[in-house]
Amino acid sequence: MTEAAVSSLVAAPRSFKRATRRTKRVTTALLCLFLAYTFFPLFYLLVASTKNNFDLFSTFGLWFGHDFSLFANLRDLFAHSNGIFGRWLFNTFLYSLSAGVGAALFATAAGYAFAKFSFVGREVLFGAILVAVMIPQTALVVPTFLLLAREGLTDSPLGVILPSMISPLGVYLMRVYIEQGVEDALLDAGRMDGAGEWRIFRSIVFPLVTPGFVTVLLLAFVATWNNYFLPLIVLSSPDYFPLTVGLASWYRLASMGGGGGQAMFSLVLVGALVSIVPVIILFLFLQRFWQGGLALGAVK
Repeated sequence: MTEAAVSSLVAAPRSFKRATRRTKRVTTALLCLFLAYTFFPLFYLLVASTKNNFDLFSTFGLWFGHDFSLFANLRDLFAHSNGIFGRWLFNTFLYSLSAGVGAALFATAAGYAFAKFSFVGREVLFGAILVAVMIPQTALVVPTFLLLAREGLTDSPLGVILPSMISPLGVYLMRVYIEQGVEDALLDAGRMDGAGEWRIFRSIVFPLVTPGFVTVLLLAFVATWNNYFLPLIVLSSPDYFPLTVGLASWYRLASMGGGGGQAMFSLVLVGALVSIVPVIILFLFLQRFWQGGLALGAVK
């Protein structure tokens, strides 16, 4: 082997290592930018929530003010308008939890039917569900309102909960999840042992697809928690408002100025901070279910 060939063989790993290091540096820089972009609004919200109304408009926005007023802002938040914020917080939790659990149950049952049963029109119906995934939810708000109005469900919690239980994306995810994670041999063994379809679904299928169930629940929960347009159209009584609509009404009042309305900016900001805490707690509590995985290979 010539000396040039040996040199080229030695230089190749070095050049590969340099290229790998450059790729890692670029990737790390991009991830850092994404992290900063993601946490910048949260940092601003946290800082602004610790300021009184004077510091909010007179100090640098990305750092703390002269006084630490977080606890005073929290006290004012829950005391304003006879504690209406607490009512909004309860409404939002009720709507989101009911819609999340309902959407996850319906999606799991429908996904199981599409994955493991053959019936007339199965692929046509599933194709319709895929089309529904592509339709923006805001485009369906007005037809949904007209349907709810005809049934007398407007200005009531059911007007928000029932439409939020429909999750075409959840049905798609659960069908794929069940097709890949539940072996047909497990179902056949259950039927041979005399178990009915409901018993098989409850005792065999559901434990295997718990991570997927939790994923759909979280997606539906967060979507309902952040939903603004549907409650804005359906609800008219402030006692039924979720946090999104309630805080938006306070923001409009604060933006009008005059009559002390501008002082409500501090309440809006600390209210927005409080509104994200339950979602963070829910993610931390349910993340252990994602680690369960699927029982692939359970059938020998």
